[in-house]
Amino acid sequence: MRKIILISILLLHGILLSAQDIEKNVEERLRTFFREYSTNTVNIGTCKLDSFRIDFRKKKLLIYADERFAYQPMRPETVDAIYRRLGQILPGPVNYFDITLYTYGRSIDDLIPNLYRKGKKDKARLFGNLEYKGAPWVTRTSRPYDITRGLEGRHIALWQSHGNYYINDMNKWAWQRPRLFCTTEDQFTQSFILPYLIPMLENAGANVFTPRERDTQKQEVIVDNDGTLSGQGSQGSLYLDVKSRKARWEQANLPGFAQRKRIYQEGENPFLSGTARFAKTEKKKDKAFAEWVPDIPETGEYAVYVSYQTLPNSVSDAKYLVFHNGGVTEFTVNQQIGGGTWVYLGTFTFDKGRNDYGMVVLSNESREKGVVCADAVRFGGGMGNIARGGQTSGLPRYLEGARYSAQWAGMPYPVYSGREGTNDMADDINVRSRMVNHLAGKSLFNPAEEGLGVPFEMSMALHSDAGFSREDEIIGTLGVYTTDFNNGRLNAGTDRYASRDLSDILLTQLQHDIRSTFNTDWTRRSMWDRNYSETRLPAVPSTIVELLSHQNFADMRLGHDPNFKFTVGRALYKAILQYICSQHDKDYIVQPLPVSHFAIRFGKKKNTLELSWKGEDDPLEPTAKPREYIVYTRIGRGGFDNGVRVSTPSYTAKIEPGIVYSFKVTAVNRGGESFPSETLSAYKSKREQERVLIVNGFDRISGPAVIDTPTQAGFDIAQDPGVPYLYDISLCGAQQNFNRKDAGKGLGSSGSEYEGMKIIGNTFDYPFIHGKAIQAAGTYSFVSCSDEAVESGIISLEDYAIVDYILGLEKEDASGNPSRSIYYKTFSSPIQRALTSYCRSGGKLLVSGAYVGSDMNSRQGDREFIQNILKYRYGNSLQTAENNIAVQGLGRTFTLPRLPNEQAYPVTAPDCILPMSPAFPVMTYANGNQSAAVAYQGNDYRTFVMGFPFESIREEADRTAIMASVLQFLSERKR
Repeated sequence: MRKIILISILLLHGILLSAQDIEKNVEERLRTFFREYSTNTVNIGTCKLDSFRIDFRKKKLLIYADERFAYQPMRPETVDAIYRRLGQILPGPVNYFDITLYTYGRSIDDLIPNLYRKGKKDKARLFGNLEYKGAPWVTRTSRPYDITRGLEGRHIALWQSHGNYYINDMNKWAWQRPRLFCTTEDQFTQSFILPYLIPMLENAGANVFTPRERDTQKQEVIVDNDGTLSGQGSQGSLYLDVKSRKARWEQANLPGFAQRKRIYQEGENPFLSGTARFAKTEKKKDKAFAEWVPDIPETGEYAVYVSYQTLPNSVSDAKYLVFHNGGVTEFTVNQQIGGGTWVYLGTFTFDKGRNDYGMVVLSNESREKGVVCADAVRFGGGMGNIARGGQTSGLPRYLEGARYSAQWAGMPYPVYSGREGTNDMADDINVRSRMVNHLAGKSLFNPAEEGLGVPFEMSMALHSDAGFSREDEIIGTLGVYTTDFNNGRLNAGTDRYASRDLSDILLTQLQHDIRSTFNTDWTRRSMWDRNYSETRLPAVPSTIVELLSHQNFADMRLGHDPNFKFTVGRALYKAILQYICSQHDKDYIVQPLPVSHFAIRFGKKKNTLELSWKGEDDPLEPTAKPREYIVYTRIGRGGFDNGVRVSTPSYTAKIEPGIVYSFKVTAVNRGGESFPSETLSAYKSKREQERVLIVNGFDRISGPAVIDTPTQAGFDIAQDPGVPYLYDISLCGAQQNFNRKDAGKGLGSSGSEYEGMKIIGNTFDYPFIHGKAIQAAGTYSFVSCSDEAVESGIISLEDYAIVDYILGLEKEDASGNPSRSIYYKTFSSPIQRALTSYCRSGGKLLVSGAYVGSDMNSRQGDREFIQNILKYRYGNSLQTAENNIAVQGLGRTFTLPRLPNEQAYPVTAPDCILPMSPAFPVMTYANGNQSAAVAYQGNDYRTFVMGFPFESIREEADRTAIMASVLQFLSERKR
């Protein structure tokens, strides 16, 4: 009967074929299908047919493709399209059979991540009952908002690739990757993880751990109950514990931290050489406490790490108070997990010296009956102090490999030195995963391994890759995961294909956001199921993201741009958010974008300020809408406080005359908190005679100057090192080889002069510097606003007697700013109209910036504006080889930094500007006696324009004197 049916089917197609002929036909068509297969989303190369099997009786066709076919992302629509196409190209009757396509051991339906499935989920890859119920490792209880749709209570491990390490057989320290295009992979990936991704994840409520040091502060102060090492520069530090009526401090029966030496050798563990203290908890107010007061070597920002031992009766809500320049920030730490290592609380500003407003306090107050434990507290990241081959790296600890941070963090010897000191490179690769596993040991995600109980749910390693294109094509992003290990299971029993889901979601979000934001067809390469240490060893879902090729000019042209780094950081954060929430079947909301149009006015009521801003929607993410806002306040030179939550985009602040107040604003929703706005400042003089408006027009962030000709390619730091967001830790030195013919060989090779340097960029805090100089003049009050507030008409310049317009390093630069939507013109068309109106109404205007002439010289309308209204014209850009640029005028000689440094952004080539009659020169550059500033004293209005940024004047005394002279000039009564 079956034979009759089969023959009938064949006759319907007009040909009587044998099974052998059908199989041959199917094979030819399948081979052609896979050979010609391509996708718009990913470059997976040429695929091949491995085999197939036809079951004529059951009417089934099983197709087995090679590994490459699994490199692509699978979605329901992708799978449907593949099967639809197979049905179209296969001969009858096989095209009517039940077809299943396998690649790398799984059907293509199985490769659809749970997040993107429309129907039944693969529960084996979900966390299911793996839901951590305990208190988070660290909770910032001072946070003035709640997160309910983000990453609250989640623990995430991630790291940037490599780091400086000791080469055993060469007896020297070196980078694990070469110096190319002004960076090394060891430094480059840090510039994504530290300033962008970690803060975004923490703003979503996550506890984030990284095996490499996260603090870029070179100084380090340790305060410990076992005393301070003599000669370390912190002899004035103080540890104190005070008993209460019911509780006293005792020595724990477990060892604790003690710094017994400056330099540590292989195998030495500082967490085994000291003692720790503990006290019983209390619920009442009269409490026992321990206090750590550091002797800070220099004013700055310091990460604060605490340590303790997990004892049998440890509580989950140990209360820590961090006293810093902005006030007091409170944390609770779950001391039931994570004992015997450094535990990060946060980063805060501390003044130099030992101060009663700079300390950490641990209280024995708790809701639980038990004990709290006190051991050392560390301030700052410090310098590398692990000797290998008789020498340390000589670099800040954050630039070293994780192997050395792990030793300093008290990890057991097998965790960081599996090769027992014979191969630091192999150890460094493995320690990242082993450190996470040790910390997660005995948690529900790693139950069988001994460890510290921290419930990490996933890990991600960010790398850059090699590879180049002579045609300036993007190499793009690669994902790596491992399924063939531990019988295909993670340590909690989850299917290891959960790691493929993670990799897929990360790569999908990266490609989508980069393509949507930048004018580039960003390449998604592949997803490799490979046996890599960083994806094989972790107990939890893990992946490597090879973001781009550090060897390829086209990739690095984007890679150096801070706007690109923000986009990448936000894409990775969003992908991690989606992944973890999908693993737990939870809804999510993406944290908002930063606010814009920030402005401060003097309030209608006495001694008040009116703050206003605008919340921003995210065109790439519909859930990222602002719900509320946090206003942070800084008084004088202090630090920012813990913030005040407000429900509308405005806030009234009460102030005291004679004090400079500064503010920044973030947007929040149930998914977390945005990055902050620029910082604006205000001041009410006790002897006010005139009011000044400071307009911050310096928004630019960018990569270095781009060299792109038919014969040369690269980045010219000498011409323009770019403008980092806040700071840059990725530069190794200037590029030395620009020859395109050397692509893949010597092209991009670079020097080492900037290694270990935290180069200052745009801090978005320059109204404060200008404002302090205005304050010193005595009789002027000031407020400040963003340039967008002026452009949109929110702020009217005519309301102010004097306007100080900050332009810093603002300029149009398409090559260094490849984003489609960011606009950095010195004087935009709306600003030109506003300034023209202001001047014609009798205004008094101060303008300063490095490119106020050169950026306005290419278009006729721009030239007419600066010549006719601001009364100057562009001469040339100053060229000098000196480290500093000397400027003379107004009775003083002062300097500007020309090279990248750790104190202020560099002014590489400021403008020489020439007066338009009747204006006159008022400052000159010492090199060549060229005009540096121009003043116009008309009967209608007055202007004072500097061809360099005012805030770049090195010494505060010079800034104060120059500002006083300028204000006097602008305020003089007309004769």
